Amino acid sequence: MEREKEKISLKRLLVVGSSNTDMVIKTGNLPRPGETVLGGTFFMNPGGKGANQAVAASRLGIPVTFVCKTGNDIFGRRSLQLLEEEGIDTSYVFSDPCNPSGVALITVDRNGENCIAVASGANINLLPSDLEKAGDAISRCDMVLMQLEIPLETVEYVVRVARERSKKVILNPAPACPLSKELIAGLYLITPNETEAEALSGIKITGIELARAAAEELSRLGAENVVITLGSKGALIYGNGSFETVDAFKVQAVDTTAAGDVFNGALCTALLEGQSLTEAVRFACKAASISVTRNGARESAPYRNEIG
Repeated sequence: MEREKEKISLKRLLVVGSSNTDMVIKTGNLPRPGETVLGGTFFMNPGGKGANQAVAASRLGIPVTFVCKTGNDIFGRRSLQLLEEEGIDTSYVFSDPCNPSGVALITVDRNGENCIAVASGANINLLPSDLEKAGDAISRCDMVLMQLEIPLETVEYVVRVARERSKKVILNPAPACPLSKELIAGLYLITPNETEAEALSGIKITGIELARAAAEELSRLGAENVVITLGSKGALIYGNGSFETVDAFKVQAVDTTAAGDVFNGALCTALLEGQSLTEAVRFACKAASISVTRNGARESAPYRNEIG
């Protein structure tokens, strides 16, 4: 496949996570509880944090294997086709005979802000027994990227097996949920946004100093490195006992739906290329800044020639 010839690194990323179909409505304002907002534009896109991150990394030049579970339905079959068109190894995309494919309902306002409700479907049935069948994929990869739209027991299983095989594990803890100290201690890097960092650390972030305190707490819990994404303010890095901030690129946001997913896919790409953590975060910020200028989730992920 021509896209595979474009891959610029022999190192491989394994993404374990969710695959959804996004149903998006664009409105002037996000509805408040009990409010109906009229006049929006509707479109349907492939999505899911795991699939978005896999596509983001693949478009930037890294060979990617994706592990997920979809329903035996039109959404699942379409998702598989689109992943293959992106040049992603789908050998471990499992079909669930009992549950439908995941669906996300997304509302996006005029400023690009969004609110999202997800029906997990088959994603919630991606179990450790499935990952046992994907043992070769873990062994062949150089880095593992995960999120939290699949069962926590599956995330814990992959962290344990990957660390036993000396693989670096990056966790994007979204959506936020309580994590064991054992899980956090198995991570090379954790990448929460401000809301997720608050939930995990117990520290309400109202400024950079409290963001630093939250990062220190996540480090104390065992994460080797911490990157807290700060939206339009960039990102905070904490590792080896020191802090560094990376500024965001200034753009006019249209849709922020997959910005975090693009950030994480780009971050892994840069790290696998041998860039330092700071360089990788800067690269990821640039990729995310491009994504928010475009509509859609997966469609917004840039290609390598757009970043430089």
